[in-house]
Amino acid sequence: MTNQENTGSLLLDDQLCFALYAAQRAVTAAYRPLLDELGLTYPQYLVLLVLWERGETTVKELAAALRLDYGTVSPLLKRLESAGLVSRERSARDERSVLVAVTGRGEELRERAAHVPQALLAATGLRGGEVAALREELWRLAERAESAAAQSR
Repeated sequence: MTNQENTGSLLLDDQLCFALYAAQRAVTAAYRPLLDELGLTYPQYLVLLVLWERGETTVKELAAALRLDYGTVSPLLKRLESAGLVSRERSARDERSVLVAVTGRGEELRERAAHVPQALLAATGLRGGEVAALREELWRLAERAESAAAQSR
């Protein structure tokens, strides 16, 4: 069977969703020892990446950036706040909004986390060009899948 012929296959290894799932789990596992050194889980690392990039932001904006719902982000923020890495407070401008910011301790962690992206590339053997091409393709796939999901609602 050629690659085009097996697109209707019900074999597990022929499923795009399974290949993505397996890759995601493997990449997350490769991150684990790097993040363990920092005392972070992978989702906590993602939260901090957004805050390091954007600075203070609302919970709603943070959830949108991570493509997660509020109910998933809220417990992550509670744990990060308990660890002293982020602070949360109601917005003075809009009482309904909660602002999230990295604390001084969270900023210190940023310096320690600076090696993580390069260490992951080294661990996986991927080169910069390969990563860029793969990332672009995955973002295109995500866009198409989001569009398809929106149309089916």
